[in-house]
Amino acid sequence: MSGRSPLLWLPPPLVTVLAALMMWLTDTWQAMRALADLGWSFALPPWLAIMVALIGLSLMLISAQTLRRANTTLLPFAPERATALVTTGIFNYSRNPIYVGDALLLVGWALWLGAAINVLWLALFVLYMSKVQIAAEEQALRHKFGGAYQAYCQQVRRWL
Repeated sequence: MSGRSPLLWLPPPLVTVLAALMMWLTDTWQAMRALADLGWSFALPPWLAIMVALIGLSLMLISAQTLRRANTTLLPFAPERATALVTTGIFNYSRNPIYVGDALLLVGWALWLGAAINVLWLALFVLYMSKVQIAAEEQALRHKFGGAYQAYCQQVRRWL
């Protein structure tokens, strides 16, 4: 049995879906809708929400393609399986562009729903990903790639 945290068995796409589900439940729950009626809501054009979500999806696909080209793992719950340290392309701007894409999908969903209270779920998603998922990935990559990964971390930000 691995010493990996049980929380790492939650794949990041599932965490994203759970955050989106919580946004939807918050939006439909009557008490939260009452808060939205007190000025905690916003109305933006639906095309803006769709555009933000499409940018997020594109970022995720470009990132996945970059990792595949490098013949390294896409499995976020097994960072120790990485065979290459990818620092080019989109990874030259963010160490975690797939998670940035996930966050943009959630921003698009929050914009679509229009309840400002859903920013809380976005913040919790970012906090969870930073403190649990990304921290574990960084530890594994630091162990595997040593100084090269440390130098990469000093040059490229975690999110943006």
